[in-house]
Amino acid sequence: MGAGFLVGVIGVLILSHATYSTIQYRALLKITEEEFSGPPIDVVVELIVSFVLCLWAAMAAPGNFKSIHPQSEENRVVALPANLDFMIFNHRGKIFPLETELKLK
Repeated sequence: MGAGFLVGVIGVLILSHATYSTIQYRALLKITEEEFSGPPIDVVVELIVSFVLCLWAAMAAPGNFKSIHPQSEENRVVALPANLDFMIFNHRGKIFPLETELKLK
């Protein structure tokens, strides 16, 4: 759990506080019998700050990308899992050729 995760938690807490503040504001307007025209400016600022924090956490928390190339050494299976019930080798993917001769221009 790094800094990105912590920032995400703080962003979600600020977002939940803004939600609670809006619900409380609408309840106050019902008591005073006024019409709801929009949330207060402090709630809007909280929403913008929480959006920025959650967006930053979504970009920072997942970590490094892994290679998706089949020849990459990063995604080789070192050992089979203990539960082999969900490993299916008889599927529609066998109709595709194993070797593709595609060249990029």
